[in-house]
Amino acid sequence: MTDIAVESALQVYHGYTQRKILVISGVCLATLVLAVVSMALGSASISPLDVLKALTGQADQRVTQIVVNIRLVRVLSAIVVGMGLAVASCIMQGVLLNPLASDFSLGISQGAAFGAAVAIVAMGAGAVQTAGAGADAVIIGNAYVVTLAAFVGAIAATVAILLLAKFRGVSPEAMILAGIAMGFLFQAGTILTQYFANDVQVASIVFWTFGDIGRSSWRDFTVMVAVVVPATAYFIVNRWNYNALESGDDIACSLGVNVKRTRMAGMLLAALMTAVSVAFLGIIAFIGLVSPHVMRRVIGSDYRYLIPGSCAMGAFLLLVSDTISRTVVAPVVLPVGAITSFMGAPLFLYLLVKGYKGS
Repeated sequence: MTDIAVESALQVYHGYTQRKILVISGVCLATLVLAVVSMALGSASISPLDVLKALTGQADQRVTQIVVNIRLVRVLSAIVVGMGLAVASCIMQGVLLNPLASDFSLGISQGAAFGAAVAIVAMGAGAVQTAGAGADAVIIGNAYVVTLAAFVGAIAATVAILLLAKFRGVSPEAMILAGIAMGFLFQAGTILTQYFANDVQVASIVFWTFGDIGRSSWRDFTVMVAVVVPATAYFIVNRWNYNALESGDDIACSLGVNVKRTRMAGMLLAALMTAVSVAFLGIIAFIGLVSPHVMRRVIGSDYRYLIPGSCAMGAFLLLVSDTISRTVVAPVVLPVGAITSFMGAPLFLYLLVKGYKGS
């Protein structure tokens, strides 16, 4: 190959990678702009300029209170949880070689729902709060008990899947089948728990499963960041291993990848990220499943770009969904889980019809 041909090939490759970087950067920029707009929207209307002033400490006390103490944590939580759910499903789909792998298909969300249901019924965590004009609102009386129980349920589902899969040599097929079985088992447990619950407890369980970004506090946000950021960094460091797994276990082994350890570590960390997000905020459907598929279609399956791309798209989609849930019928706040399903289901069907773009 001549020097001119080599230089031409390098230019083509450089343009190829630059396009991917530009796409990811564009999604990140759109997320930042949407974050400012989202903090400006609400029952107390604030201009985007006032939002920026509040974030830099130049706004009056009222605006600063609304932006920094109320809306900022919600927006940041949506970004972090969207990142976590998206990258977790991206890794699950990669290590299991199954495009339908997600927290739902592996039973992790169902395990969290069962744990929350048990806490609400057995530990009395559900309650009714009387609001103004005699209106009653269902609330979670002890949010930390429910969060801890949901986390335990999600981790129990993960551990059960990994243990069951171990007897089948940790094959991707075994993990998917085990996840489906565990999902049905936890769903049955949740239904039985609701059957023996009273009206308030059933309403509390339903309220928890809706999914709500507004539940997040600064303490919750700190815990989610402490899990999502290091786990994402681990996935980025091991991006070449996931690229090797795309070619099959035999080729990955020939390239020096410890397939079993890579698959187990990836599944465990992905499940941990999902468990923390679901435990704090409830079930948020489709974000994890759709985001990696969108980015695969746009930038391909190279994990050097797919992992950060999935993070960016997950953050953007969940922030869009949360903004819509707060504003579409304001002052009523709709369940963000319903919004993500309405957005995600048609988008996912479209991607299935159109097919995927190779890397």
